[in-house]
Amino acid sequence: MTVATQTPTPSHANGPKAAPKPNPQWFSQTGRPDSEYPYQGLLPTWDTKKYPPLTAFEHTDPGLGAKRHRDRRAFLAHAHTDIDDLTPDFGTEVSGLQLTELDTVGREQLALYVAERGVVVFRDQDFVEADPHWQITDWGAFFGRPHIHPVSGHPRDLPELHLVYRNEDGSTTHTETETLNGARWHSDVTYEQQPPGHTALFLYDAPPSGGDTGYADQRAAYRRLSPGFAAYLETLSVVHSGIEQAAHAAKNGVPARREPVENVHPLVRRHPVTGEKALFVNRQFARRIVGLKEEESAALLSLLFDHVEKGSDFQIRVRWKPRTVVLWDNRITAHNANVDFGLGSRRHGARITSQAERPFI
Repeated sequence: MTVATQTPTPSHANGPKAAPKPNPQWFSQTGRPDSEYPYQGLLPTWDTKKYPPLTAFEHTDPGLGAKRHRDRRAFLAHAHTDIDDLTPDFGTEVSGLQLTELDTVGREQLALYVAERGVVVFRDQDFVEADPHWQITDWGAFFGRPHIHPVSGHPRDLPELHLVYRNEDGSTTHTETETLNGARWHSDVTYEQQPPGHTALFLYDAPPSGGDTGYADQRAAYRRLSPGFAAYLETLSVVHSGIEQAAHAAKNGVPARREPVENVHPLVRRHPVTGEKALFVNRQFARRIVGLKEEESAALLSLLFDHVEKGSDFQIRVRWKPRTVVLWDNRITAHNANVDFGLGSRRHGARITSQAERPFI
């Protein structure tokens, strides 16, 4: 599938199909062993198709449009909308509003809201049941260029729909025996020249408990630093690499769709809409600081990784429920999936990842 790089005007004439009434439990809890899995067509596949390197593109964040609106949060002004801030500055849960019903103005306001809150959790969404082509070409492309992951599984003929999947027997995820715990804090694909901004994640099936996702506010992580240290970090750049990810996939028999890349980004980046600064490092992809000796770079990165990952006072934890959609701004957050559930339950979800501008300070 080829997706246009320019922001389209959303068309709801051929928009999402009507969703069934919400089921309060996951299929893993309600389906019989011989039941047909309703999302069979959205299970991960891996093909041998090769893609050329990603090209640069101009990106204008839709949240900038909302800054011209008189009421920047008018899209939340629903009679039945309930808003619950998870912490004063980071993370919000919203119910009573359907994402699929937002027009262009509402989506612009949503982009600004996610940039301000970092993570926004929407409950009881018919978005989960919507046509995946619409999810990609209408929804995802509104916020940026839909990203095709270089190694992850995707539904057949839907490479822009990145899948997270753990089978009932645990065979399709990393084994927790390799490390003392399964923590993998990261921001998505920061090795790309233009990493993602707006990101949407939703689950089709999950265990009855466990499998929560943690999020860390990298703006708050930056603000906690002493002024002199923060000023020094703003002078530094970091090499982000996808080489190790591709090598790990190859070790497991998964071919790469594109040649792995490395890119250099500022260690501290500025958000194009809010102007806020945030740390832009993560243990999964940040490899070395340009201009520092090996030991200096390793020590400084280790300090920053630990700071983000251990900063429980600027983190939230999202518990998944059926028909939940979590939106976050990948430029200012890190996240981690908790693999804290046993065998016998499937965890199956999809991520729509919209590339944004090249990081700047």
